[in-house]
Amino acid sequence: MMIRLSELQRKEVIIINNGKRLGYIYDLHIDSTNGTIIAIILIKREKTSWLFHKPVELFVKWSQIVTIGEDIILIRDFTTM
Repeated sequence: MMIRLSELQRKEVIIINNGKRLGYIYDLHIDSTNGTIIAIILIKREKTSWLFHKPVELFVKWSQIVTIGEDIILIRDFTTM
């Protein structure tokens, strides 16, 4: 299966265990030696304004992805890298 980053960015990332919505993919962490994806990077949703705060990046290991569906990406056991 081939998929573009732009297609992944349109899919919402959700934790399968509790249904928590984490948001959308911002970027990918790629191993430059072999070209494999190590993690997906999301921007943590903050209730406060981003005007004066640097956004916090969440790294989700590629191995934590359960499935990539039409509209969502389901992950398990969310722990940051």
